[in-house]
Amino acid sequence: MRNDPAEKKDVIALPETPEIREAYEKVSYMDRLKKSIISTTNILIVVAALAILVAMLFLPVLRIYGESMNATLKSGELVISVKGSKFKTGDIVAFYYNNNILVKRVMANSGDWIDIDLDGNVYVNQQLVEEPYLTEKSFGEPDIDFPYQVPAERVFVLGDNRSVSIDSRHKAVGCVTSEQIVGKIVFRIWPLTRIGPVH
Repeated sequence: MRNDPAEKKDVIALPETPEIREAYEKVSYMDRLKKSIISTTNILIVVAALAILVAMLFLPVLRIYGESMNATLKSGELVISVKGSKFKTGDIVAFYYNNNILVKRVMANSGDWIDIDLDGNVYVNQQLVEEPYLTEKSFGEPDIDFPYQVPAERVFVLGDNRSVSIDSRHKAVGCVTSEQIVGKIVFRIWPLTRIGPVH
């Protein structure tokens, strides 16, 4: 009776040489490395997506256009803004206006009285506002009467380059509502030579 070759197979065991062990470990290492790279890449993609989402929702990055905030902010600079609803005199905010984003400085809040004299000095509730960030004061060409009381739930804003800025001194812009505000400008990230906090 002949043996069925399918039922019986000879297994030849090769001796485990250092070369075989090295080749096996290399293949095993490459497999682990590949899985590690894929896992790390997936994690980085998720983290990057979350970072972008957080940045868009809570820390919008904005590019400055125009000259209304010279010399505090210059055209072409990139800044980070922080979401918020409470602002004080001197804070720089970005807000929506006619499908554009404008950047100006908060000078007075809801219910405050603001006055600007012909020399460009700003008074809030009859107190002179110190403005060390200005290179030049200017009354501008407002089309509202001073003293002016800021309406409820709004803020009065001025550009730092008062002679050219279109801001709350003009009825076209007016005072800004909280719904319009993108956030408070807190940090400049470009150019690298001017990177740092914005005041």
